[in-house]
Amino acid sequence: MSEELVISLGRDALLTTLLVVGPLLGLSLVVGLVVSIFQATTQIQDQTLAFVPKILAVLIGLVVFGPWMLQVLTQFTLHLFAALPRYLR
Repeated sequence: MSEELVISLGRDALLTTLLVVGPLLGLSLVVGLVVSIFQATTQIQDQTLAFVPKILAVLIGLVVFGPWMLQVLTQFTLHLFAALPRYLR
């Protein structure tokens, strides 16, 4: 296994990871920003108010984006298994 192949495989794994978690992280970021603005305008400083909406948003995001995320991970895994003989050389 050459160095270029290992670097390429690592890069593909990282890009797939970023592609899969990106929508959930973005959704959590937007909800956190909205909650922070709400807390700043109403001067409510409850710590749990910041976490509960984010958790709910991520769970809803998993329901919405879950099939697509599973498809991306399945394609990556199938690509790995298909190229396995090339990796073992």
